Amino acid sequence: MDTRWAKSSHATYNCAYHFIWCPKYRRKVLINGVDIRLKELLIEKATEHGWAIEKMEIMPDHVHIFIKTTPNDSPVFIISQLKGYTSFVLRNEFQWLKSRLPTLWTRSYYVESIGHISEDIIKKYIEDQKTR
Repeated sequence: MDTRWAKSSHATYNCAYHFIWCPKYRRKVLINGVDIRLKELLIEKATEHGWAIEKMEIMPDHVHIFIKTTPNDSPVFIISQLKGYTSFVLRNEFQWLKSRLPTLWTRSYYVESIGHISEDIIKKYIEDQKTR
């Protein structure tokens, strides 16, 4: 998805989300190689599903991702795939994570849809349809 729009057989779209999530208890465990491996795993899972990670930052106690997706994939599906896969692999590869945390990630997350056009412009466009 190199351009602003992507196409399928029946749709032209620009679906992008900003996700943020944290380790359980907001522990600073995304360090000492866990952060590097986490990036690799997130890219791997995104590629598997046809998603494009536009920007990613791994902090010691939280993750930021800006990801472009297809209209077929809901935010809850995307985050469950990313968190579930990375938790499973990281806890197997870094055994010390199991002793520090009962689960790697909290159940909660933040998501915001990102678009090229602001909410105000969309509202105005819809409102202006009455006068056409």
